[in-house]
Amino acid sequence: MEEERTYTAFAGEHLVAAGGLRAMLGKVKSYLDDGGEERVLIFEDWTGRQVDFDFRGTPEEVLDRADPGGPRTGPGRPKLGVVAREVTLLPRHWEWLERQPSGASAALRRLVDEARKREPGRERARLAREAASKVMWAMAGDLPNFEEASRALFGRDQARFEKLIAAWPKDLRKHLARLVREAAGMEEEPAAGG
Repeated sequence: MEEERTYTAFAGEHLVAAGGLRAMLGKVKSYLDDGGEERVLIFEDWTGRQVDFDFRGTPEEVLDRADPGGPRTGPGRPKLGVVAREVTLLPRHWEWLERQPSGASAALRRLVDEARKREPGRERARLAREAASKVMWAMAGDLPNFEEASRALFGRDQARFEKLIAAWPKDLRKHLARLVREAAGMEEEPAAGG
């Protein structure tokens, strides 16, 4: 089973919410309904991608619109969060996929899941650092020591990174330090099956 995606939301430089989709959206909705005036930026933790949600209406309406398991129209299997996209393969690849007993889509999903499980910790750590970098660009691009902190981030120098961001806003500093510590921990994990 896939892990729940987690998100972190900032209003200005202050952390508003962090956690699973439903919990995070509920807290952000409360912040906005209580008159919060700071601009809210929400990041998906694993990718660092900035995401937007429609906060109009009741908290239940916000959750219904945002929940991938909720009602949806269009291709795919919405209850599973399946999204249809185009894949271009060579004829020999299509032939192999067509011979699979569970069908082409299931075979592709299985191959991707198996590859993800074998993904070495170092590669996952690289992706985690890239996610942290995206948050840094959006939230700290104009803060002191930004360029040096970026170098320390990708140079895997955690102590230097934390020293360089020490004067940054507390919530942002704590969030970035957590992401970098998690990335360092991933590097120490052995590859699955190895």
